[in-house]
Amino acid sequence: QVQLVESGGGLVQPGGSLRLSCAASRSIFSINNMSWHRQAPGKERELVARILRSGSIYYADSVKGRFTISRDNAKNTVHLQMDSLKPEDTAVYYCSGNYITRDYWGQGTQVTVSS
Repeated sequence: QVQLVESGGGLVQPGGSLRLSCAASRSIFSINNMSWHRQAPGKERELVARILRSGSIYYADSVKGRFTISRDNAKNTVHLQMDSLKPEDTAVYYCSGNYITRDYWGQGTQVTVSS
């Protein structure tokens, strides 16, 4: 099993930045891929960014050039640096990881972009 704990959400003004963190209970090298998703009120959950065990990275078009996913192998943590935030980035952000064919999810962290 894998436990994932997100942190770093909060309230930020448009144009501002936040850094989300996802701490895993086991080595992230043992996890096939780690991802950040988000879900805004009344909308479906969407994939924001993913980093594979190989190091390959994927971003949703809506966040390309503004968000950066990275991993700290020593701390078994994946980060999502979010810059130039927009009100439409407001959502609950979830971390997920795929381990032995099963997806694990964190509890989510709220990000609110508002003036």
